[in-house]
Parts: sequence; structure tokens; C-alpha cells
Amino acid sequence: MTENSKPNKGGRIGRVVFLLITIGCFTYLYFRIAGAAAREGLSLVEYMSGVFANVSWGYWLLLMMAYSLFYFGIDTLVVSRALNWFTGKIRYRDILPVRASAYIISIFNEQIGKGAMAYYLYRRHQVPGWEVGSVMLFIMFCEMFYLLIWAAIGYGFGSEGLPDVFSLIPYIAVFGGVFWLVWLAYFSGKLLPGLKLRERRILHAFKLAGARHYLYFFLLRSPALLAAVVVYTIALNLFGVDASFLMLLPYLPVIFFAATVPTPMRAAAITFWVILFPENEGQMAAFGLVQHNFFILFNAVIGLVFWRKAQHDLFD
Repeated sequence: MTENSKPNKGGRIGRVVFLLITIGCFTYLYFRIAGAAAREGLSLVEYMSGVFANVSWGYWLLLMMAYSLFYFGIDTLVVSRALNWFTGKIRYRDILPVRASAYIISIFNEQIGKGAMAYYLYRRHQVPGWEVGSVMLFIMFCEMFYLLIWAAIGYGFGSEGLPDVFSLIPYIAVFGGVFWLVWLAYFSGKLLPGLKLRERRILHAFKLAGARHYLYFFLLRSPALLAAVVVYTIALNLFGVDASFLMLLPYLPVIFFAATVPTPMRAAAITFWVILFPENEGQMAAFGLVQHNFFILFNAVIGLVFWRKAQHDLFD
């Protein structure tokens, strides 16, 4: 076996694992929805047609378009600030075209989208690719803890009525907090100073990051999560499902974790909606399908608006 074949083998194993997850999700969804249809004496097509027919699509579309635009603004702000912290002065308006254009590529592969951003920043601002990769890794790391914090806050406000498994959130949050303190101490050089892992270039951002940077990230990103709680609550009611802001506050971070699993059509996230609202199988399957996939596709539309500007910046 050659050295280069190992990553290929790992990639094939990963694709098989995600394929099995996808098959499992869609199988679960099929039987849950078919069972709900049978209980109402309808065929699967009739049952789902009724679900889609009862939605106020005009209001839903305006709501989701506004949310996607707001998210784009916050997402670009987070990326631009993180780049300024760890690479140098880059203006917000200079990041807008490439951040938007990356959404187009991310439909197919999130990592290629990040690679496109790295190439753009290298061409336009001479930022080395490894520095951009380090910043993207920092953002991904912070995303996990930001969602965990909001899940814990949501659990604290509304633990009653949540599924029993959500009782693990406080313990996971405490473990995450301890892990973060150890992580911060290590990259500041206070812990295990002889261990040189921190010297790797891809971890450059973590060496420069202090506690304030993690706090700033949380404060900058949080408006997107809070807006999502409001938007998703309203959207659920448009689908005929009773929901409240406090109910969704602990739910959404968990579902957004599921949405990061690379399954086609966000199958893992859709499955979580059905699991969390077991009495509304059809509505939740339809909701999860259109909610997550419209968000991805409309972000790509935003990218198309900026596509020519990004090309001009790169090649002119």
C-alpha cells in the first residue's frame, strides 16, 4: 500500500458511512410518514400533498429570504473579523463577493468552497492558504462550542417537556467547558509546553487566539442563531405545528449539528425534526426538507449575484 492510498481508503470509508446514514435516515422517514398516512386512511402521496397544500407559501418564502440575507451578513462579518484577528486587515466589503460565491460551490462540497475562499484571499490580499485554512478551522471549532452554549442556555430556560436525551446537555456542556479551558491553556503555552503540536501552521490561529476572541466569536455569531429561533418558530406555525421560541432554543443547535452531517438533502437534519416532533411526521418531514434545502439554494442565489464581482476581483 502506498502512502497516498491511505487517504483515499479513508475517504471511501467515509463515503460509505455517510451513504449508510443517508439510507437509514430515508428508510426511517419513509416508514414514519407511511405510517402516519395509513392512520388517516390516505396514500403516501395524498397525505404529503395535503401537508404541502396547507402551507402559506408566500409568507414562508418572504420569511426565509429575509433570514438568508440576514445570515449572509452575519456569516460574512464573522469570517471577516476572524481574518482580521489572525491574518491582517481585510475589509468586510472585500469579503462579501467571495463569501457569497463560496455558497455556490458549497452546495456540492463545503471544503472546496473554503478552498475557493483561500485562493481568492491569496490572489487579492496575498494571504497564504495555510493561514486562511487555519482561520477556517478556528471558525469550525468555535461553531461547535457556540451551538453547545446555546443548547445549554435553551435547556436551562425550557428543560420541561424536552426528550429525556436532552438531559445530557448540561453534562456535555460542562465537559466542553473543561475541554476549552485545557485547549486554551495548551495553545497559550501554559500547558505541556514541550508538546510541539501547537507549532503546526494549520493551527496558527489557535496560537494567536485569546479568550476574548472566542467571546467575540460567540457575540458576533449569536444574532444568527437567535434570528433562526424566531424564523423557524414562525415557519413551523405556518406548517401547522405549534411551537414556541423557548421550545426551539435547545432544539435548533442540535438540529444544526445534524445539518452539518454531509447527507444528501440534509437527510440527518430532516430526520431529527421528525424525531423531535413525533406527532407531526408529515409536517416535519416537509418542513425539514424545504427549510434546510431552500436555505442552501437561496444562499447559492446570493452567490450568483456576487459571482461576476468575484471573477472580476480574481482575474482582472
